[in-house]
Amino acid sequence: MFVLPQAGLSLIAGFWILLDVLFLLSLFLHLLWTGSSNSTLGGVFQDLIRFGKTKLGRRPAWLRWFDLPKRWFFHFYSVSVIWNGALLGFLIQSLVFGGHIPQWVQSLINCFNKDSQHKVSGGEFSTLLALSLLWLHSLRRLAECLFVSVYSKGVIHFAQYCLGIGYYFLIGITVLDHAKLENKVAGRDLVMQVRWYHVFGVLLYIWASLHQHRCNTILANLRKSKSGKILTMNHAVPTGDWFELVSCPHYFAELLIYVSIAVLLGLTHMTWWLLVLFVLFNQSLAAILCHEFYHEKFDAYPAQRKAFIPYVF
Repeated sequence: MFVLPQAGLSLIAGFWILLDVLFLLSLFLHLLWTGSSNSTLGGVFQDLIRFGKTKLGRRPAWLRWFDLPKRWFFHFYSVSVIWNGALLGFLIQSLVFGGHIPQWVQSLINCFNKDSQHKVSGGEFSTLLALSLLWLHSLRRLAECLFVSVYSKGVIHFAQYCLGIGYYFLIGITVLDHAKLENKVAGRDLVMQVRWYHVFGVLLYIWASLHQHRCNTILANLRKSKSGKILTMNHAVPTGDWFELVSCPHYFAELLIYVSIAVLLGLTHMTWWLLVLFVLFNQSLAAILCHEFYHEKFDAYPAQRKAFIPYVF
């Protein structure tokens, strides 16, 4: 049986709270700030929150010192596939084959949260399933970056690159913070932990993943011929699937994927919910910037489309 975790703030929870606050403030600042982006402070702020096609066209030369190619997004998923794949391997070895999670991994987890009192009992299957789906998500996104997406000369900020690397390093540790993994669990006991919310979470994960893949493919096909040959690097108005509802359905699907993980963790992993809030604020900001770009570039852009969440905003 799952029990709600006791109150307490771990290092990993504090990190996600910090990012939540920073990105929520950034979202409000962008929406409410009347300062000009041509000012030094405004230019730095806008440069930090924008990437790819939403980067401002005319930027001071010194700001471009921090530019990195947007196509380096595949580095994020490479790190996740390798690192979180290793964590998944250690977890499978421990839970399925009766081995031991290496001491340095245990020490790393304890470094971010020394207090194990908040961890749930009987959460080993949820942890294993969550980490498995996160690894599959990273593997799919890596394959899309390498074989589906068509990147122009868009850039990301060095700070965004560092945040992305750190993010995919910490999500696996955040999942492992859910259960008391030092307990030995037999294979039959793992099966006995299966609950209805695991099924619902997996179905939501599959549904969101399929739509995200379709939307990423639609974006890539805007620059390709039917045979797959790249024809242009120009931007066009995407149509089809969830693009009929929002400008950035792939961001909305990303949020649903992380919510699905929260569901299959039994809705009790409070630290994971802090991570979900970060995804919400981060993807909201990116979607609003993209939505504004479409409206500025295309006069006939569909007025009924929202930016991020269908029928909401």
